[in-house]
Amino acid sequence: MSIAPLALVERPLWQRLLWLAAGAVSLVTGIVGIFLPLLPTTPFVLLAGYCFARSSTRCERWLLTHPRFGPIIADWRANRAVPLRAKQLSAVTMVIGCTWAAFTLPLPVAWVPTAFCLVVGTWLWRLPTRHSP
Repeated sequence: MSIAPLALVERPLWQRLLWLAAGAVSLVTGIVGIFLPLLPTTPFVLLAGYCFARSSTRCERWLLTHPRFGPIIADWRANRAVPLRAKQLSAVTMVIGCTWAAFTLPLPVAWVPTAFCLVVGTWLWRLPTRHSP
């Protein structure tokens, strides 16, 4: 599925730079989330697409044509839905990560990853689900 970049509204340079930085941080966080069970990839990739759409057509086009991240954003823009497989994978990796954190972090902060994952997981599962054809 291919989708064109959103029309870039002309913004002052300082705003575009802020959006670009936020997109880069979101994308890096999403990439780290591929390898770290506590960080879900999908929400951060969607956020990066949102930020790049407001800052740089070149970065947005690159993200949309990326073989791994492009389909996530294209599905979101076309259907406003997250694939069921992405939701399931996020839930499983967050449970694994929270369990690991509960056993390895000191008691006063052991609840922080679980609280974060509950918020992100609730948000993710409340989004519409796109079932595979």
